[in-house]
Amino acid sequence: MSTVRRAAVVLASVSALAALTACGPTEDTAGGGAGGSTASPAKSATPSATPSAPSTPAASAKPSSTSKPTKLPKPTKPSTDPDFDVFPCSTFDVKFTASLAEPTTSSYLLKITNKGTKACRALGHPIVTFGDLDGRATERGTAPGIEDAIRLEPGESAYAGLMGGANDGKGKTVSSIELTMNTESDLKQTPLKASTPGLYVSPDKNSVTAWMNNAEDALSL
Repeated sequence: MSTVRRAAVVLASVSALAALTACGPTEDTAGGGAGGSTASPAKSATPSATPSAPSTPAASAKPSSTSKPTKLPKPTKPSTDPDFDVFPCSTFDVKFTASLAEPTTSSYLLKITNKGTKACRALGHPIVTFGDLDGRATERGTAPGIEDAIRLEPGESAYAGLMGGANDGKGKTVSSIELTMNTESDLKQTPLKASTPGLYVSPDKNSVTAWMNNAEDALSL
């Protein structure tokens, strides 16, 4: 075949191929028709960010600690001081008597006896009033301090000397006296009475001693 003829055949083949291509569906319309969308299929929505790990449930509140029982104070040891619970004697602790000792000076011996079950201390001077007369007997002599005051065990006694004084015409005669104890407190006491027939009370000479261990000392002061 001549070169010219071969070229003509090739040209004819190319033309036929071009005609076939023009008549067929284009790539854009294939499968979708002339009015089909040219957009490529939408990709599935991008999943949201990876879900966060489930939150850890809040730790349950710890139960409050059980309150500790209140500790009771330890009992204190009893004091070794034998006098730590010995209180002043009052009229509730003693019984009282008065007896004539010297008629000339109207002197009486006063006696108290611990009638209780515990020891007590007879402090200072007795507080003596004369029947219906105002005032109280004058204190004679000094009395020991509270720490040295007479300690009366149950059944023991203490003494004091009461002197009404010689009859100077200035005083009065009484038939009874009343006694209360010095407690160095505001404790209310019931006065103890004793009969003193013919006791003359001088306003200037009457007096009473502090409590003493024996009758002799009480009357000699």
